[in-house]
Amino acid sequence: MPQRAHLLFESAMDPIVTIDEDQRIVAFNAAAEAAFGWTRDETVGRPLDMLIPERFRDRHHAHVDAFAHTGTTSRRMGTHAVLAGLRRNGEEFPIEASISQYTGDDGKRFTVILRDVTERVHTLARLATSEARMRGILDSAMDAIITVDENQNVVLFNRAAETMFRMRRQEAIGAPLSTFVPERFRAGHASHVNRFGEDRASSRRMADSRVVTGVRSDGEEFPIDAAISHLRDADHVFYTVILRDVSARETALADLRQSKRELQELGAAAEATREQEKSRIARELHDELGQALTMMRMDVAWCKANLAGAAPNAAAKLDRMENLLKTTVAAARRIASDLRPLMLDDLGLAPALEWLVQNMSQRTGLACDFSIDDPAIALPPTHSTAVFRIVQEALTNIAKHARGSHAAVAIRRSGEALEITIRDDGVGFPTDDPRKPESFGLLGLRERVSLLRGTASIQSAPGAGTTIVVTLPLAAAEEA
Repeated sequence: MPQRAHLLFESAMDPIVTIDEDQRIVAFNAAAEAAFGWTRDETVGRPLDMLIPERFRDRHHAHVDAFAHTGTTSRRMGTHAVLAGLRRNGEEFPIEASISQYTGDDGKRFTVILRDVTERVHTLARLATSEARMRGILDSAMDAIITVDENQNVVLFNRAAETMFRMRRQEAIGAPLSTFVPERFRAGHASHVNRFGEDRASSRRMADSRVVTGVRSDGEEFPIDAAISHLRDADHVFYTVILRDVSARETALADLRQSKRELQELGAAAEATREQEKSRIARELHDELGQALTMMRMDVAWCKANLAGAAPNAAAKLDRMENLLKTTVAAARRIASDLRPLMLDDLGLAPALEWLVQNMSQRTGLACDFSIDDPAIALPPTHSTAVFRIVQEALTNIAKHARGSHAAVAIRRSGEALEITIRDDGVGFPTDDPRKPESFGLLGLRERVSLLRGTASIQSAPGAGTTIVVTLPLAAAEEA
């Protein structure tokens, strides 16, 4: 062997073994000594079998003989398989090998270049174990997990996804993600994923807070809750979508919404019935009982005028009767007004509210202002009654609990809504405290507002008074 070739042979990092036609070793470099544990002197002239596990020797002999007759100068040994070498201590280790042949003055020679791939095989084994473990974790997940590449083609499809979409993994791998999206949503869904890929966020919920729709392999659509994340490596982007079938939840929510609507309708009907009954009783108190008491007062006055010479005791009795009747008439009128102010039906909302505010000031001593930007405002009876009761309930709460000196009621139109604001300068209260037992004032106010599809906000703090703002849509009043 020329000096230069010998230096290259000895300095090679991979083991190099040359054999003759009888498959006996004729050359053995330093890297081969390190790999197999044999010295050059111990191997030269001996069969190559000493470096091959016994179970592979016959196959290896046949491979070299077949290669000798191909006319090919070099090729990889074992095609795609990893071969095995045998160290001096009997330890087997995985190798990759290529073989070449040439014919010289001393006959045909075969040179095998080896590489110890123990670490790589161990690494691949660890990766396979890790992948199997990850596959087990993914397949044990209750949520469907789908990973797609940058072209939105499926590369991972776990067992829960198979169950959810009624499609086997083998059918799903390579399919476009749009397969699992109803056709009418596909364009928007694809652009959503692409935009997310351009975003810096690594994960987020899909479609914000809305439930999205999936489609099973048999065409059945169903609601899903979905979160998406993306991972970038040097050359590729992968998107992972975690899905949950929320059909049962959406059904329950729909039932709950229906139940709430039915309860609101029932509450509205009950409230209307109560107001009708109050109106009837108020009318009877005002018209029948009030008239009867007035007639009795007139009779007592007649008796007093026509019995001028009666005994002193009888005159005093008639005076007491007259005063009692006067008090009873006033009480009947007050009770009738509390039940249902007749001017609400006879004169309208604005005069009724003005009377309510004045009456509250007279009865409690609380200074109260009232303003309305449209005194001629006309609302359906149901809404007029609700507005009146909301103001009445708020003023009653102020009189009972606020311990303030001033209140104000303002009503104005704001676009397509009616805005009611009630303020007081009382002691206030923490709005985050739970409602006291048997305290239903604000709860009843909110319920009235809810029945009319409105909103109510309450702002208060200890020592800072209270402000109640109620907004009622006028469209709902027009529908009513």
